[in-house]
Amino acid sequence: MMSTNWKSRLRALKAETYALSLAYRDPRTPWYAKAWAAVVVAYAFSPIDLIPDFIPILGYLDDLLLVPLGVLLALKLIPAEVMAESREKARDIHEKPVNRWTGALVVLLWLALAGLGIVWSLKTLGVIR
Repeated sequence: MMSTNWKSRLRALKAETYALSLAYRDPRTPWYAKAWAAVVVAYAFSPIDLIPDFIPILGYLDDLLLVPLGVLLALKLIPAEVMAESREKARDIHEKPVNRWTGALVVLLWLALAGLGIVWSLKTLGVIR
């Protein structure tokens, strides 16, 4: 019984994320809402997590909290009529949207953060100045 409720909530979250992926492309959506929705959709569909899933409890915390909170904020920023149309269009889509530019942006962001971490570590250790 409880797992059915969770499954239906996850399906609803997935549907909302698909709808957001359509809504942020709509010209009636304000630029700040487009930017936020693009970040949320990219993170939700990205295989790279802020906290890796293999870390006990914390690994799933980002999936259980960050994505739903990001979706909620995006829904508040996007006009209601745009979201209604996007939800309708999302019902017709049966596959995950692919946005290679957004995926590339996420990968570049992670590589940049990793590079900064390495440089900081080497400076801290005194290997480089």
